[in-house]
Amino acid sequence: MNKSRYFNVEELPIFLDAKAVANVLGISMTGTYQLMKRDDFPTIRIGNRPLVKRDKFLEWVDNNSQGNN
Repeated sequence: MNKSRYFNVEELPIFLDAKAVANVLGISMTGTYQLMKRDDFPTIRIGNRPLVKRDKFLEWVDNNSQGNN
């Protein structure tokens, strides 16, 4: 499991790339790219590069956390 280098939400960049998402969630890059291809994940693309806006990412995490279903 990856150890996050971020200690609070304010340290996250405005747009997270796949490496940042993997770092925050503690998952592999393969798992991250699979996640970023899901229809319910708020990915945007700049060219071929998948990104997610910090606010949308945090909203997705909240909506997909156990206990919120």
